[in-house]
Amino acid sequence: MDSRSVAKYVEDAEHLAKPHRLFTLVFPMDETRTKVLLGMKKRGFGKDKFNGFGGKVEPHETIDQGAIRELQEESGLLASRVEKCGLLFFYFENDPVAMEVHVYQALEYTGSPMETEEMRPGWFGINGMPFEQMWADDSLWWPYVLDGKKFVGRFWFKADQVTITRQELRTIDTLDFS
Repeated sequence: MDSRSVAKYVEDAEHLAKPHRLFTLVFPMDETRTKVLLGMKKRGFGKDKFNGFGGKVEPHETIDQGAIRELQEESGLLASRVEKCGLLFFYFENDPVAMEVHVYQALEYTGSPMETEEMRPGWFGINGMPFEQMWADDSLWWPYVLDGKKFVGRFWFKADQVTITRQELRTIDTLDFS
């Protein structure tokens, strides 16, 4: 398992034994914290869904560095401060690798959102999220983000990547496992 993984602190033995791949997911907030920037995924995993900005953490970078890099690559924004707000684990039927996703808010950044090969950005009111065009789990944990609560979630999906067969979601005091 990747040494940067924090799964050993929150996973049970059965799921800890699965290989984990590290990902980031960043939600830029406007300065009044009334809007969030989402991207419509144009290709690959999650195509045709709105989501935050993120992707795989590269071997040479920290998870925070991966979050900042992915945000810039996918939206054109350069974050000077990101705040980790959640940790999500995804298990897909017939896929032996679990996804460990570190969720962030970008509170300070420069630049203007721009469309990239991968994402088409757009601002949404924090209480007007297009959940019908997002991953099925997003509406379950987004209220924790709005309430400023740290959280850990685990979601099991059917192979269709739409149907949740099992879920666990809880608040946590800290996401600092060092």
